[in-house]
Amino acid sequence: MREVNVHEAKTHLSQLLVRVAQGEEIIIARAGKPVARLVPVEPKSQRVLGQDRGLFEVPEDFNAPLPDELRIYFES
Repeated sequence: MREVNVHEAKTHLSQLLVRVAQGEEIIIARAGKPVARLVPVEPKSQRVLGQDRGLFEVPEDFNAPLPDELRIYFES
């Protein structure tokens, strides 16, 4: 992990981003105190459609009207 000051980070940002893209972490410091960390962005994992199939069953009365004691909470 490399530490750079704010001036160096502003001056060499594109080169620092190349290093970060290669997996390196860069600490940006102000007056010798760390204030930020440049890290590579992790790619989002792809969602797998249907992976929960069979874990939930829609009840027969799913579209039935709500009972009056519950319906009042949804109507103004």
